[in-house]
Formats: sequence, structure tokens, C-alpha cells
Amino acid sequence: MSPSVAQVSMIVLAVFSIGGVLFAVLFPMLTGDKREKKRLESIAAGRTSADRSAANDENRRKKNVESTLKDIEAQQKQKKRGAATLTQRMRQAGLGWSKNTYWVICAVVGFFAIIINFTAIAMPPLYALAFGVSAGLLLPYGFVNYKRSKRFKAFSHEFPNGLDVIVRGVKAGLPLVDCMKVIAQEANEPVCSEFREIIEDQTLGLPMDEAVMRLQDRMPISEARFFSIVIAIQSKTGGSLSEALSNLSHVLRERKKMQGKIKAMSSEAKASAGIIGALPIIVALLVYFTTPDYILLLFTTDTGNNALYGSGIWMLMGVGVMKKMINFDF
Repeated sequence: MSPSVAQVSMIVLAVFSIGGVLFAVLFPMLTGDKREKKRLESIAAGRTSADRSAANDENRRKKNVESTLKDIEAQQKQKKRGAATLTQRMRQAGLGWSKNTYWVICAVVGFFAIIINFTAIAMPPLYALAFGVSAGLLLPYGFVNYKRSKRFKAFSHEFPNGLDVIVRGVKAGLPLVDCMKVIAQEANEPVCSEFREIIEDQTLGLPMDEAVMRLQDRMPISEARFFSIVIAIQSKTGGSLSEALSNLSHVLRERKKMQGKIKAMSSEAKASAGIIGALPIIVALLVYFTTPDYILLLFTTDTGNNALYGSGIWMLMGVGVMKKMINFDF
């Protein structure tokens, strides 16, 4: 190869080499790849900061929920230390009695029980007095407990329907107070009266969470406690109230289904307990109709009276034990 050809070849190679280097450096700038990479990096950095901010908000909300639950649990522990007073029990039973009215009713019931046992049954005076005092104390107390438990069951039955009204109203854009006013006007007792109390407390200046928290004082059942916890958490931490109450309504309805299953499973035991409890009374009636002189000794002699009283006490104890065995907490 001649020197001139070699020189030209070297120059051409040098030009191509320099051109290739310049093309490799300038190509991303000319085609926009570098700008695209920077843009993707900026978007990724912004998304990371947004995710970090959302995670911080979620952690903050969880801490608020935990602190709210701890406060509610502490308040409930303080309330559980003391049993419900007589006035509270009558209020929970829906009775408008005062303490004086209650004790007057106890005295009247006891007086009539003494008169009936002393005159109609010819019971000895001491026994008639003891029976009258027991009847005067136990019968009004049992009546208040019966009305109280009946009112609690009615509230539990109607309360999920009230929650559904709130869920539909909140989804439609109504405020929570207006939804509660609808329940106070349209729901069945005792839900309407209890929500009316909440509206009155809120009108007097109490915050909504505190007004709802007082519901579980008037209705110390799990449904009212769950509702007050949901409202307290939502008022302090935010969130979807309609979704939370919808889930609560679903849980309460599932609890009701479970209650029905438990009643069905325990119906055989209840029937057996009823038969066992009624058997002594049925046998005594059959003996009275067949040989009355044989059974009347229990009513005409002191030994028979003592045996009858002892048997009655043992029967009551047996009925109480059977009731505890066939009742289930859920």
C-alpha cells in the first residue's frame, strides 16, 4: 500500500471514529430519550413521596383508632365497676317509676301476699309473714327484670333496620343528625325513643360521639356498644361512615341468625327441663284427684308444711340450675 493511500485510510478511520463517538453522545439528546428518562425518574420520585405520605396518614389514623379504643375501653371498665342502680334499671325497663313508687308497690304486693297466705291458705302467721316479705321483694324486682330484658330484645331486633336507614341516608348525602331524626320519627319502640334521646342530647350541645356514648348507659347491650364505638372512631379519625355502619348491620344480623341457631339446638334441652320441672306438680295434682286424703297431709299438718316448703325451695334451686345449663351467652 502506498503512503498516500495509507494516509487517506487513517484520516477516514479517524473521521468515522470521531463521528461514532459524537453520535453516541448526541443521539439521546436528539431523540429525547434523556428527557424521557428524567421525566420517568421525576414521576417515580413523586409517586414514592405520595406513597410515603399516604403510608404516614394511614399510620397516623391507626394510632388515632388505637388511642380512641383505649379511651373507650377505660371508660367502659369504670362503668362496669358499679352495678346498675334501681333507678337505672327501671329506666332501662322503660318504666316511669320513681324509687318511692317502687317501694310502695313492693309494700302493697307483700301485704296482699300475707293476707292471701294467712286467710285463704291458712298458713301459720310466721310463715305467712316470711312468704309475704319474700313476695314483696322478689315479685316487683322480677317484673322490672322481665320488662328490662324484653325491652333489650326489642331494641336488638329493630336496631339493624335503624342502621340501614343511616347507611342509605349517608350514601344519599344526608347528615348523620338528619338520619337519626328519621329513625326517631319512623322506627319502632324502643329504638325511636332512644334515638330521640340522642337527638335531644345533641341539641343541648353535646358532641355527637358523647351523645351516642350515652346510649350504652341506657341500653347496656353489645349492639349499642358497637354503634357507639363506630361513631366515636369515625368522629375522631374520619373514614367512610356508611361502610362502617353497613358492616356493623351485617354483623348484627349474623349474630341474630346465630341466636336462632342456638335456640334451635337448645330447644330439646329446654323441653326436657320443662317436663322435669312440671312433673312434680302434675304428679301432685294426679294424687290429689285420685286420693285427696293422702296429699292433704302436706297442707294440714306442720310436718307436711315443712316438707312442702323444703320441696319448693329445692324445686326453685333445681329450676335455676337447669336455666343456667340451657342458656348460652353469645
